[in-house]
Amino acid sequence: MIKIIVDTLGGDNSPNANIEGAVAALKENADLSITFVGDKDVIAAKLTELGCGTERTEIVHAPDEISCNDKPTEAIRKKTDSSLFRAIELLKSDGGYNAVVSSGSTGAIIAGEVLKLGRIKGVKRPALCPILPTMKRGIVALCDSGANADCDEIMLHQFAVMASLYMQKAFSVENPKVALLNVGTEEEKGDLLRKAAYKLISEDKSINFVGNMEARDFLKGDVDVVVADGFSGNVLCKSTEGACLEVLKLLKATLTKNVKTKMGALLLKKDLKGIKDFMDYNNYGGAVLLGCSKTVVKAHGSSKALSVKHCVEQAYNIEKNGLRDSIDEAVKVRVESTQEN
Repeated sequence: MIKIIVDTLGGDNSPNANIEGAVAALKENADLSITFVGDKDVIAAKLTELGCGTERTEIVHAPDEISCNDKPTEAIRKKTDSSLFRAIELLKSDGGYNAVVSSGSTGAIIAGEVLKLGRIKGVKRPALCPILPTMKRGIVALCDSGANADCDEIMLHQFAVMASLYMQKAFSVENPKVALLNVGTEEEKGDLLRKAAYKLISEDKSINFVGNMEARDFLKGDVDVVVADGFSGNVLCKSTEGACLEVLKLLKATLTKNVKTKMGALLLKKDLKGIKDFMDYNNYGGAVLLGCSKTVVKAHGSSKALSVKHCVEQAYNIEKNGLRDSIDEAVKVRVESTQEN
């Protein structure tokens, strides 16, 4: 049985979306159990409303919430009745729990990982790795998207290793293509960090490294993993998301401008809905904290039930396919090889 903890507080649509999404995942996976953390009365009432039994569910009472206005490190230390704190404490315990899914404060989740859970041995820093849709109707993983603003080449190499394994284990992508975010595609491009990282990643024959990638090609669909330092990755992720949202707004404004465009929009209604669904993050999962000693999935702050369902399924697949053990072994091999040289 895969035991996943769902933090029901912290998101814009919490707790209903968190509970509904988790229950939807529960119904589709017979070997999955969910522990809901939050206000027990609210959770119990919602589960009853959804017709969800108690066979594979558990409720842990933690009524407080860590908001985005709280200082992450201070909150994770002092808000001991918060749902996120209790969720991380449960994951840390010997209760056989496999993963946490939360749409709460990213900073607090990372602080909880650092202070409470720790890293896989040999991993320099865990990295946030979200997935985004591509123009070829596939997905691309971005590692790191904000956990580490300052990185060295070893960290970027480890990000490439971990994200490559993640795409294999969670999404069944065989031999994922890995690219390094840079200011140009040529090997000699970039600053000292990018040049050093390029050398390390290209020399690792277990990685299907295809070279540098410019930001404009992020959603093109030619690669499966993009490696970046947390600062550059966060800028890329948010600027891409913002640009897509503005294009959708422009498209809507154009198609509702007058009678002629409205008639055209009516004829294209099905196709336009397909584009909207394709670009909606709720149809995809969240950001996994790769390199953490336990599986942690960060859902988007404004996640709806469908997005939470996908996040729970991400955590489920990661645990089912042994991602953490694979990362542990891969990092160990590289550390031992470095020591021998």
